[in-house]
Amino acid sequence: MEKKMRFGIKSKIIIGYLIVIVCLFIAFIVLNSQISSLQKERNFIIDHDIEVHDLTNRIEKHLLDMETGQRGYIITGEASYLEPYNSAATSWEKDYNALYQLLNNNPNQQEKLEKIKGSIQDWIEAAGEPTIALKKENNTKELQQFFEKDPGRQYMDDIRSQFTSFRNVEKKSTETRATELDEKNQKIKIGLYGLLLFVTLISLAIAIVLSNSIVNTIKKVTQTIKRITASKGELKGRIKVRSNDEIKDLGLATNALLENIEERNWLQTNIAHAVTMYQGIASVDKLAEKFLFTVSEMTQASFGAFYVREENDKGNLFVKQAAFADRKGDAGRESFLIGEGLIGQAALEKRTFVINDVPDTYQLITSGLGDVKPKSIFIVPVLFEDEVIAVIELASLHEFTVLEQELISQVIETFGLTINGVIRRMEIARLLKESQAMTEELQAQSEELQTQSEELQMQSEELRMINEQLEERTKDAEEKSFELEAAKEDLEEKAHQLELNSQYKSEFLANMSHELRTPLNSILILSEMLEENAAKTLSEDEEEYARIIHSSGKDLLALINDILDLSKVESGKLDILLAEMNMSELPDQIERNFSHVAEQKNVQLKINKAQDVPDIIHTDEKRFQQIVKNLLSNAFKFTESGSVTVSIQRVADHRLTTAMRTVDTDCWLEIAVADTGIGIPKEKHQLIFEAFQQADGATVRKYGGTGLGLSICSEFAKLLGGWISLSSEVGKGSTFTLYLPSLSNGLIDYEKVNFAYEEVAVSVEEAEPEAEITEIDHPVQPVESSLQDGENVFQDKRVLIVDDDQRNIFALKTALAKQGMTIMTAHNGIECLEMMENSEPFDLILMDIMMPQMDGYEAMQKIRGELKLVDLPIIALTAKAMKNDREKCLEAGASDYISKPLDLNQLFSVMRVWLVN
Repeated sequence: MEKKMRFGIKSKIIIGYLIVIVCLFIAFIVLNSQISSLQKERNFIIDHDIEVHDLTNRIEKHLLDMETGQRGYIITGEASYLEPYNSAATSWEKDYNALYQLLNNNPNQQEKLEKIKGSIQDWIEAAGEPTIALKKENNTKELQQFFEKDPGRQYMDDIRSQFTSFRNVEKKSTETRATELDEKNQKIKIGLYGLLLFVTLISLAIAIVLSNSIVNTIKKVTQTIKRITASKGELKGRIKVRSNDEIKDLGLATNALLENIEERNWLQTNIAHAVTMYQGIASVDKLAEKFLFTVSEMTQASFGAFYVREENDKGNLFVKQAAFADRKGDAGRESFLIGEGLIGQAALEKRTFVINDVPDTYQLITSGLGDVKPKSIFIVPVLFEDEVIAVIELASLHEFTVLEQELISQVIETFGLTINGVIRRMEIARLLKESQAMTEELQAQSEELQTQSEELQMQSEELRMINEQLEERTKDAEEKSFELEAAKEDLEEKAHQLELNSQYKSEFLANMSHELRTPLNSILILSEMLEENAAKTLSEDEEEYARIIHSSGKDLLALINDILDLSKVESGKLDILLAEMNMSELPDQIERNFSHVAEQKNVQLKINKAQDVPDIIHTDEKRFQQIVKNLLSNAFKFTESGSVTVSIQRVADHRLTTAMRTVDTDCWLEIAVADTGIGIPKEKHQLIFEAFQQADGATVRKYGGTGLGLSICSEFAKLLGGWISLSSEVGKGSTFTLYLPSLSNGLIDYEKVNFAYEEVAVSVEEAEPEAEITEIDHPVQPVESSLQDGENVFQDKRVLIVDDDQRNIFALKTALAKQGMTIMTAHNGIECLEMMENSEPFDLILMDIMMPQMDGYEAMQKIRGELKLVDLPIIALTAKAMKNDREKCLEAGASDYISKPLDLNQLFSVMRVWLVN
């Protein structure tokens, strides 16, 4: 059956208005059409008839002008009288043609107009032109004879008579059209009144139909509601509405309200019945049986079981206490644990389960005629103080309705309290019986205790004697604990002393670094300038001396860096920064750094990288590069001829040792550096990895070096989770192999080494990459070529050097003056501030940090704060390069930071950047 289309009150009213509007619209269209037709006819009368009369008058005027001009010329002989004659002679035909075209729908008038035209032409031919010609010939006699007869007058009278007849016809025609127009106007008025009457009738009809539809429906709904109200609580009656509108919605809503009230009444009645039925019951099994019977009757359930919680060794066990429609005791299992099956899950989650899709294997409901599979299962836990104390399961041949589910849910809200009360009463009764039995046992035991008390008195005497012996032993233990405490304090004092010694050592190394780097800074700068020999004043030997001084200074800087590195490793205070490293670039880096060394020593450099080496590993790339560079530097240093081979491969799984397998890593790498040099005796294989030790350790040695490189490499390898092995034979060469894991999951606890992040002197961090290679000599690159691009930037720039060391001032002043800069100097922060207040502005300041009276930190803070020079470039220079000095300098107001000894290329590059910016 098709659904009836909804036709609401609003729709009805809108449709009624639409019908009225449509009728009005149609009436407006018809009326507008009639008015337009009337307007066209009116315009035709106005335009056509007036134009006809106007053209007729103009033609007569032209004819009059011709007659007047003709007579004036004949009388006076003046040629000027011919001008209106000639003008009218050409104009009257144009007006005639226009009038003739205007009358194309009136052949009778056109015929009269043609007669008038013939008369005009006859007058012109008979009277107009001949008389003018006679006058021009001055033929007075014939003119007199012509006017004695005067035939032109007859023509003129005929023409006037014809025009009068023409006008009369046109006037009658105009009056006829006006009459017809009045008749049409009257018809339009009648039609307009008729349309208004029709629209009014239609509107009234629609209003009556709509009002009856709405009012009759409301009356039916009101009567039904009154009938239900008069029934004294009987809610079976329902409102029936045929219309499909808002009134029907009101009726349906009222029916739904009645159904809801009826359901609530049923729900409250059954809840009250269920609550009263189990009052006075003293046992759980009877309570469960009575409850199942009542609930099954209310919900029409066909099968049910009631389980109550009991505590045993396995935990909380739910045991069946009653069943409904039980067949030989097989209605459900006898017991279950929490979480066991759906009923156990309901107890675990404290949640109600309703299952309508019952499996075929579920317990069948038995009747006299056979077994039937239930259609719905309802499992509900009973709670008391948020604990499940019972579970009820019901099965039915129909699906449990929402109302039935709500009934059971509301009944069990208070049922838990009832079950708990019955269980408590049963427990009190049980305990009462047990207490009576125990009272009898206590009487018998009291007699035994009296006998045992006498025995205990004897034993207490023995215990007193034992206690005295224990007190003596306790005193001995306390004396020993005092001794242990004193030993512990002694150890703590020694540990504190060791910590102070380590701190003093770090401070000593930092101060030593400052004291060595300060003069070394002047040596390197001045020797580099002498080596350049820009003024060409030095001989080749003197240039060589300067080159040797510069090279020796760089070797001394490398030695200082190695000592600080070794100190940090030994104290466990070296930072290890793990990150991704690109292994595919390693061969190119080795080739780029050592190809020129191989060419200088005429030694072949070979690099072999296996295909299975991963492109990316996780390690400290800086320390890794330092290890590889140190090993290659040693290989080239001790190899006079032959080759140096670098092999990079991944350690195969079958070669991994037990210790290597315990490391949490992606893979193990093997980097072998083999040379064909002098080799190392077997008894010195372990010795060379110690600090300040070499295979050639005599006072007079062929090869230079400090003996720190391999020691640092070995310690770095341990910090990265690996180690270095050595295979060598005297006279044939050596192979150093670095085994290293990829630490993608972070650092490992290698031999329980603790990595402490504390502030120590900075060595390799601020040095150039070449300074990290302990044993390799690099050719000095001239500074002059790198400065050519910056000469225009440095020219005439005012630079203030603030340093307390005259050697550094002299070296820097000389180097900067060569670039065309104007140099001013100050020996501490106070002089710096005085010069800045009393002299012209400076373009850049080179600020030393450690100075007397006022150090560089305070001076920079005053420049930025008190002098408000926030944009002035300040480059901090210091020889005591502590780890956080760069951050401290930048916080104090420095624009950039360079550690001593200075590299002129680096210094000029930084100055160029800040001067340009």
